[in-house]
Order: sequence, then structure tokens, then C-alpha cells
Amino acid sequence: MVGKAGAIFLDRDGVINQNRIDHVKSWDEFEFVPGALESIRALTETGLPIFVVTNQAVINRGLVTVEALNEIHSRMLAEVERAGGHITRVYYCPHDSNEECTCRKPAAGMLLQAAEEYNLDLKQSFLVGDAWTDVAAAVAVQAHGILVLSGRGRWNFVSSWHRFGLDFSAACDLEDAVTMIKESLRGNPMPSTARLRGAFHMGLHPETSLVL
Repeated sequence: MVGKAGAIFLDRDGVINQNRIDHVKSWDEFEFVPGALESIRALTETGLPIFVVTNQAVINRGLVTVEALNEIHSRMLAEVERAGGHITRVYYCPHDSNEECTCRKPAAGMLLQAAEEYNLDLKQSFLVGDAWTDVAAAVAVQAHGILVLSGRGRWNFVSSWHRFGLDFSAACDLEDAVTMIKESLRGNPMPSTARLRGAFHMGLHPETSLVL
């Protein structure tokens, strides 16, 4: 029997595309983070399947239809393919935070669903996100969590450090996370948050949250 393989999970907003305070509601509002397409192409070269796991409470809040979200994701995947990358599937949670579902990050439901459907070993997997909720989902299934300081990451770093200590890594952006993942796949230890703990001023901004 072939053993289970790991995977790469990417949060969407703040990692692949720019965050918006008023949320991404159409393709016209979707803007790739600089370097994201090239980074996804580099991740594709690892041979690991890539999945997007994204909280999209805008669905149940009535701000975006399922059809509009599917169009955004379809066009996003097409652009990724055009740039030489490949994303196997997009998982999204439509629930608001008060609905107590099992799929909305920090819950690990989307990761568990992907693991069941694609026979994945989550302990050999990576999750790149820009919020403590992404780190929490990774920690829950013993995956390697990487917090990028793009998007909301700068304002979630302190919160994530306090919650998880050294149980996650930090990267400047997705391109930096790619380097870390490739080094880990070569058998080198995943860097801890200590690598970037002093890389920016802790008093940058009171912690804020774009609730997605």
C-alpha cells in the first residue's frame, strides 16, 4: 500500500490576494499579492498537492453569493495555471463565527476533509496563513503552521506567539514561506518564530482583526 503524503494548504486573503476591509466580493476586487503567482508555481514544483482553505463568512452574511465566490475561485485557479502553478482544490467555510461549525478556522474541518478525500498525512503537511486562526488549525492536526507577515500577519504575530509559542514558524511573505517549506522537505528543521521575533517593532499597531 502506498503511504500517505503531505500537502500544502494556503489561506487565501492576505496570502494569495490582498485583504480588503470590505471583503473581496467580485473578481474585480481580487488583487494578487505581489509574488504570489510565482510562489505558487514554486510550490507546485515540490510535487505536493496544494489546497486553498479559506473562511468566507461573506456567504452566510449575504454579502456574496456562492455563484460569485465560485467565479472568483475559478478565475483565480485559471490565473495560477497560466503562471505555471496548480491548485488541486479550494475549500471554503461559508459560516459566520457565531454558527459554531467545525470547518471555520481555527477549527481544522477543512484540513480533515481534504485529508480524507485525498488520503493525506496532515503531520507531513504545511499551512501558510496570515492569522492566528490559520496557525491554530495547523496546530490542531500537528501540521507545520507558517504565519506570513503579509496581510494581517503583522498584527497577528504577537497574538500567535502568546497562544502557540514555538509551535509555528513565521515568514515575511509567501515567497519566504516557499523557501522554508523547500528546506523542510530537504530534511532541514523548520525555523521557529524566534527567526523573526525581533524583525519588526512590536508596537507597530494595536492588534486588529479583519473577521473573514
